Amino acid sequence: MTATATPSPAATETPAPSQAWSLAEQAPPEAQEAVVAAQGAKEAIASKSEIAGSVVETLDSWALNLGETRISVWDSIVVIGVIMLVLAAAWALTRINARLLKRATRLDETQRLLTQKISTILIWAVAFMFGIDMLGIDLTALAVFSGAFGLAIGFGLQKTFGNLIAGIILLMDKSIKPGDVIAVTDAAGRESFGQIRKIGIRAVSITTRDQKEYLIPNENLMINQVENWSYSSRRVRMQVPVGVSYDADMNKAEELMLEAARSCSRVLKNPPPTIWMAEYGESSVNFVIHCWITDPEEGVGNIRSEVLKNLWRLFKENNVEIPFPQRDINLRGNAQFERLIEALAAREENRSKS
Repeated sequence: MTATATPSPAATETPAPSQAWSLAEQAPPEAQEAVVAAQGAKEAIASKSEIAGSVVETLDSWALNLGETRISVWDSIVVIGVIMLVLAAAWALTRINARLLKRATRLDETQRLLTQKISTILIWAVAFMFGIDMLGIDLTALAVFSGAFGLAIGFGLQKTFGNLIAGIILLMDKSIKPGDVIAVTDAAGRESFGQIRKIGIRAVSITTRDQKEYLIPNENLMINQVENWSYSSRRVRMQVPVGVSYDADMNKAEELMLEAARSCSRVLKNPPPTIWMAEYGESSVNFVIHCWITDPEEGVGNIRSEVLKNLWRLFKENNVEIPFPQRDINLRGNAQFERLIEALAAREENRSKS
């Protein structure tokens, strides 16, 4: 009689390969390094010095896990170091680029400034991408914050980027360029003029004759009306009002006005000064002296003052009267006015007797 051996349960309980694979999938994944460059730098330092390697290991052990991303103190140090290196390199390249453009004599001031702005933008863009590549940052690790952060940056820098693009457009079409003289209005509504000193990333710097500096956003100059005195030509016509007496010789007075304008060194000979009779005023015949200059940034009030001073001297030498306001008063006779005259006469008579 034969007996059939029954295998023991321990001999038959062998896990299937499929079950082992499923267990491996259920194991928790290791946290990924957010900064790949930090891991490479840690390995390089550890291979050179054990002491430095242990310090780096200690710094790397102080870490914070955000989901599948691991950020340590060592990662932060590497990021800060790379950012400072990239910023220093971009700043140095920007300064070198500005110096090289200053030596480019073939470019005028506007072309030089436009080239400098575009090259500066390219330098900083390349520096940003190079820094990201050096750090080896996995940008998908920041996907949780990228949406809100990008939206905040978009709203916060909207005007800045708008002014930057407006400044580039102004330089490209050369409607406003450094050295131009434009009219400006202060906060009180008084209109003045100033010379453009610099077109920056955000605003245009304008200096008036009072050495007041206005910073006007680039976008305002692009979308608003601008009075540019030197857009197509630097010649500016000035007007100097003058009044002479009705008894004066008008032809002689006009000759003296022309002589006063021509004697100013900044007044152009061509086109020559001209005289217009403006109106018959209450006390004088009013004229306007028109003269041209090419350097309004040096001031227009001083030219007007010089013309009037010269004219004052010429009028005095040639007996041409400069009038002042005069009024003729007609008193109509009536009973009350006659009684007033009699009372005043009686008072004067009593004073003379006493």
